[in-house]
Amino acid sequence: MTRHHRIAMLTAGGLAPCLSSAVGGLIERYSELAPEAPIIGYLAGYKGLLQGKSISVTPEVRRRAHVLHTHGGTPLGNSRVKLTNVADCVKRGLVREGEDPLKVAAGQLVKDGITILHTIGGDDTNTTAADLAHYLKSNGYQLTVVGLPKTIDNDVSPIRQTMGAWTAAEQGALFFENVVNEQSTSSRQLVIHEVMGRNCGWLTAATARTWRERLDAHEFLPEFNLSRRHKDIDAVYVPELPIDINAEAARLRRVMDDKDSVSIFVSEGACVSEIVAEIEGQGGSVERDAFGHVRLDQIKVGDWFGKQFAKKIGADKTLVQKSGYFGRSAAANKADLELIRAMVHVAVESALAGISGVAGHDEERGDELRAIEFPRIKGGKHFDPATAWFRDMLRDIGQPS
Repeated sequence: MTRHHRIAMLTAGGLAPCLSSAVGGLIERYSELAPEAPIIGYLAGYKGLLQGKSISVTPEVRRRAHVLHTHGGTPLGNSRVKLTNVADCVKRGLVREGEDPLKVAAGQLVKDGITILHTIGGDDTNTTAADLAHYLKSNGYQLTVVGLPKTIDNDVSPIRQTMGAWTAAEQGALFFENVVNEQSTSSRQLVIHEVMGRNCGWLTAATARTWRERLDAHEFLPEFNLSRRHKDIDAVYVPELPIDINAEAARLRRVMDDKDSVSIFVSEGACVSEIVAEIEGQGGSVERDAFGHVRLDQIKVGDWFGKQFAKKIGADKTLVQKSGYFGRSAAANKADLELIRAMVHVAVESALAGISGVAGHDEERGDELRAIEFPRIKGGKHFDPATAWFRDMLRDIGQPS
C-alpha cells in the first residue's frame, strides 16, 4: 500500500522556529513507516509548486534528517502566495494571463504523481491547501493533504498550541535581556519592545512572562543602583485590550519619575486600526499583502507608541526595538521539538490513512491531538486577556487590566 505513495512537502508564509524540524521530522517518520515512498520538497512554498521547482529527498538526506532539528529557517524556502488570488499570481509572473493558479498547481501535483501533500504554515497556508485538495477532488484526482500549524502568534483556531510559538517567546525574552540595558545610556529613557502578533497578543504576553521569569534567575545589587525593578517591564499592550493613552501616560510618568526609565512590551497589532485611520485620514495609503493583510512593517506600531508617550511622560530618549525576526528565525527549543514530534506523527499516520486536515490539539474536542478538518481551521484567534497568569502579571506591574 505505502509503496504506491509519492509524498511532497512545502513550507510557506513567514518563518517560525519549527519549519526545519518539521521537515526533518516528516522525512524521519516516513522513512520509518513508508521507506520506499519517494519524497520531494517544493521550493519557496506555493511559488515553487506553481513553477514546478522541487528537490528530492535522497538516501543521504534520509540518513541525516536529524540535522534539521538543530536549525532555524527552512531548507525549502518560503513565500506568500494565495492560489485563489489570480491577479496577484499573474502580477508576480507565477502564472500567465488567463490561467487559473489552482489549476496550474493541481496540474503540477498530478504531473509529479503526488498522493500526499504536507503543508507547513499558518492558517493561510493550510486553507490554501484545502482549496487545492477540493479542486483536485472535484476534478477526479484524490490527494490527501495534511497540514502542520506553524505560527509564532499562536492564533489558529481550534488549535491549542501552534508550533514555534514557545520558542519565539523564549527568544524574544533573550533579545530583551540585552536591549533593556540600553536604558542605562541616558536619563529618563523610554524603551519599547515591539513583538510580533497581528491580531493576537499571546506572543507579547508570553514573551513578557518569560522575561520576568528570566529576571527571577538573576542576582541584583540594589545598593548600587541595580535593582530588579530597573529591569522589570512597566506595561504590556496587546490588541485585545483597550488602551487609555492619557491614563497610561499619567501612570508611566510616575514610573519614570521613580526609576528614571520605562520599559514597554507592545504587540505589533495593538492599535493598528487607529493608526491606519490616522494615516488614511491624512491622505496616506497603507499597503496590503496578497491575503489582504495590512503590511505591519510599514505601520511601525512601536514608533507610534513612542510618539504617543515620549512627551507625556517626559522621556529624554526613546528607543524602539523589534524582536520579531530574531525570534522567528531561531531553531526550535525543547518544548517545541516535543510538540513538533507529536504533531508530525499524527500528520504522517493521518496521511497514510487518507485523512486530510491540520494536525493539532483540538480545543473543541478535549484537546485531542488529531487531523482537524480544514473547514474548522481559522486564523485570527484572540488571546484571552482574562487568562489568570496575564491578569496576575498586569496587577504585579501596576497596569489596569
